[in-house]
Amino acid sequence: MKVTKVKSKKNMNKTTIAIIVYVLGLVFGALVLDMWSAETSPKALLGILWTTLFAISLYYLEFKDK
Repeated sequence: MKVTKVKSKKNMNKTTIAIIVYVLGLVFGALVLDMWSAETSPKALLGILWTTLFAISLYYLEFKDK
């Protein structure tokens, strides 16, 4: 008889946590920092930097798992 492990909600994948943090950062930037306003400012670089950090963290987490 084959026994399968049931994942509990406590065992979240690190990639899932990184995605949640990224989305929360985007919401914070949109609502609090008003990054997506009509005027262009250096705040837009924060969005680019945030996305770059997200891409690097996803690559690192997936590479580390394998």
